[in-house]
Amino acid sequence: MSQEHEIRGVSGWVMVAVLFAALVAAGYGVVMAARAGNALVVVGGIVLIVVAGVSFNGLTVVNPNEAKVVTLLGVYKGSIKTAGFCWVNPLTARRRLSLRVRNFESGKLKVNDHDGNPIEIAAVVVWRIVETFEAAFNVDDYEHFVHVQIEAAVRILATKYSYDAHDDGQLSLRSSVSEISERLRHEIQERLAKAGIDVIEARISHLAYAPEIAGAMLRRQQASAVIAARARIVEGAVGMVEMALDEISRKGVVTLDEERKATMVSNLLVVLCSERGVEPVVNTGTLYQ
Repeated sequence: MSQEHEIRGVSGWVMVAVLFAALVAAGYGVVMAARAGNALVVVGGIVLIVVAGVSFNGLTVVNPNEAKVVTLLGVYKGSIKTAGFCWVNPLTARRRLSLRVRNFESGKLKVNDHDGNPIEIAAVVVWRIVETFEAAFNVDDYEHFVHVQIEAAVRILATKYSYDAHDDGQLSLRSSVSEISERLRHEIQERLAKAGIDVIEARISHLAYAPEIAGAMLRRQQASAVIAARARIVEGAVGMVEMALDEISRKGVVTLDEERKATMVSNLLVVLCSERGVEPVVNTGTLYQ
């Protein structure tokens, strides 16, 4: 399979001067030959004028971050990447390709994640052409190819991972932003390499549960947050109770038997874990009355 190779055209300004000089010389020769009655020279001069006129078609301009893919009668001759004004064979066809960095944002795609939950997902991909031969000849329309392959890669990525992580260390679309972005970029790069495309960056731009389950999943997330908060509160409360008992015992403030310790632990946990302020109850008797 052919690969890109760079060519350089002749300076366009030099060729403009040469072609104008050829036109002037040919025109003068035709006039002089016609006066002298030399038909052969007249024909030769006319042919030279026609050739010079056709040669102007070989002038081309290459802008910065742009390439011209040159073909002659269906044969690839090379790519011009040097910016400037140049001249090439006027019989060649020249296709312009932009080498600028471009980005594409996919539409919101509705897919099922790894757990089967319907979600909406979209991605932004930054890309550019690095191999002009592959971009011009390996695919029919490289821009359409890029768009289709990006959407296909986003769909496949969404089915490989869950929206939310259920275990510690598990990758998820919502929490593992850096890892998912890198895997998305790798997935897209594998698909676009055959078209001479380099994927600079890929990241998820939109991620949400589908409307039909969004309410249920929101309640699930709220429940998970409440459970996590409660677990942290209980963990802290137990530590504080343990510290309080140790301090009372160490300083000898009061001697508590097991029943009084249990009562104290119960009261402290109620105070520390309650969401609302507690009202103290003064006991004027003893625990045994």
